[in-house]
Parts: sequence; C-alpha cells; structure tokens
Amino acid sequence: MTLSPTTQKYILHWGEMGTRWGVNRSVAQIHALLFLSNVPLHAEQISETLTIARSNVSTSLKELQSWGLIRAMHMPGDRRDHFQAYQDVWEVFRIILAERKKRELDPTLTVLRECALEAENDQALEAATRARMDEVLAFLELLMRGYDDFKHLSPATVQRFVQMGGKVARFLSPDEKEVP
Repeated sequence: MTLSPTTQKYILHWGEMGTRWGVNRSVAQIHALLFLSNVPLHAEQISETLTIARSNVSTSLKELQSWGLIRAMHMPGDRRDHFQAYQDVWEVFRIILAERKKRELDPTLTVLRECALEAENDQALEAATRARMDEVLAFLELLMRGYDDFKHLSPATVQRFVQMGGKVARFLSPDEKEVP
C-alpha cells in the first residue's frame, strides 16, 4: 500500500502526538492509518505500509481493540482478520474520553475519596493540606458530573454546544470582561 506524502505526514504526526498523550507511537500510527484508510486492512498490510514489525502490529492492534477504537472483520475468501477504525471523529473522541476516564480518572477519584476518609483521622495532616486535597476531589467530582451529563448527548448536540462556547460564557457571566 502506497501512502501519499500528506497521508504519511498525518500518520507520523499522529504518532508523535500519541507519545505526548501517553500512547505508544506505533499504536497511534496504526490508528491513524486505519482511520484514514478507505478499506479494512490486515496486519501484514499495516506492517508493510508503516514498516513496523509484525509482532508490534499485533500488539498494537490488540491495544486499539481494547480501547474500542477499531474492530476486526472478515473478508470473503480471506482467513485473516482485517481491521477498520471508527471513522466518525466525534465517536472516536467519545470513545477516547470514556476510556481515559475509566483508566485514569476513576482510579484517581477512588484514591482521592479514600484519602478524604483517612484524612478525618490523620492528626498529622495540616488543615491547609487537607483543604487542597478536598479542593482537588471536589474539582474532579464536578468534572465527572459534567461528563456524565454530556456523555449521552448526540455528536450533533455536543458540536452545537461547543460552537456556542463564548455565547454561553457571556450569558452565564455577563459582567465579566472578555480576555483577548
């Protein structure tokens, strides 16, 4: 499979961004390739196209499947699994957000809640330290309530809401000056 220069640039950049977001470069590049591909690809095609070791491709595909970002499918007359990424960018964003919440924020909230309970009996914990811990917990709980309110909305509704951003802010805080 031959990639156009623009497609190559996109895939390479997506791999770089993936590393900044804590995702393995190969995983991010494979996701980008599958996202941009107009047909499902099998592992050998992915390996050859991106010049990534076949074993690395297999591991990366399993990771992408565990995130729910790709699906395996079968093609008539071919025993190999072929893979296709979800193509709707809003759906991809929703999946990534849900998975990051599950893998990162939910465990953090559990620990912060445990710390809040333990803090009640921790005589060595300074009041100011406890207040900052409580503030972080309250902040994350507020964000998660907001997430729960929005996660079931359709992509079209979320898109309209995001596009209204500044108007909503001005409506809620009409006396605040805009920051350039």
